[in-house]
Amino acid sequence: ITNLEGKAMKKVIKRTLLFIIVISVTVAGVFVYKGYKLYETAINETSIIDMQRQIKENTENYTEIEDVPEIYLNALVAVEDKRFYMHQGVDIISIGRAVITDIKAKKLIEGGSTLTQQLAKNTYFSQKKEITRKIAEVFAAIQYEKELSKEDILELYINTCYYGDGYYSIADAALGYFDKD
Repeated sequence: ITNLEGKAMKKVIKRTLLFIIVISVTVAGVFVYKGYKLYETAINETSIIDMQRQIKENTENYTEIEDVPEIYLNALVAVEDKRFYMHQGVDIISIGRAVITDIKAKKLIEGGSTLTQQLAKNTYFSQKKEITRKIAEVFAAIQYEKELSKEDILELYINTCYYGDGYYSIADAALGYFDKD
């Protein structure tokens, strides 16, 4: 390969890489736009404060956070979102760890969602694994964190989380599994 051919080859490689980057950024932008629109539609239909009120009013055995043992709340945070009190709805470290794990496994096996993102999913979006839903969930989680305290978010989470066997609140799970309030 002559020096002239080498320069031409480098130019082709640079242009190809630039093209790939432009396409990737464009595709990512489309997903972010669609996710934002999904979030915007959900929030416009029911605001965070209205959602909080609806959950409190419509959950048959709604449980105030003060009525839940602190050891349970500490365990929940430790297992589900150990940086819960440090982030503003999204934990980049957890997302990065999940992405690396999923890439290594060559399939989706680990999630990086915070408790707030899970609350957003449970209250506004479907359970389908879709990129646009995940992006919408991020926007909603940030909105939850802007409008509610960490304690309010945790209280809503324990009253909307799926505990298995058809139980969707901590009170229902306690009654169903242990016959206890």
